[in-house]
Amino acid sequence: MGEISKPRLLVVEDDAENQKFLKIFLRKRFDIDVCDSAETFYEKLEKNNFDIILMDISLRGIKDGLELTQEIRNNTKYKNIPIVGLSAHAFQKDKDNAYRAGVDIFITKPVQGDLLIKSLAIALEQKTNITLE
Repeated sequence: MGEISKPRLLVVEDDAENQKFLKIFLRKRFDIDVCDSAETFYEKLEKNNFDIILMDISLRGIKDGLELTQEIRNNTKYKNIPIVGLSAHAFQKDKDNAYRAGVDIFITKPVQGDLLIKSLAIALEQKTNITLE
């Protein structure tokens, strides 16, 4: 029997250290692709079929994670992709804004590894019926 294919995860994160950590930590369970800005985000989205997105809410650049999330939710082609929002901002208003933009689950940095995996698994299962091993 062949290897079971892992869900494809797009990590949208502009901090190189966080990118490295997320890649190492999540690669056992996901086929990971990383981008660090709105420009590279759309490039990756067009070329690949992602099962889930881990979105840094406070991206630097022309658009932040909230704007990208809203655009995904308003795009018929991508609107059903589960999105887990990740932010260093833990205020209630940040959480509210993230949910209003369209994230399925919102978690704050620094995030515990097990909570991150659990959040990704829940979002995946709820929207795609893909179960993590």
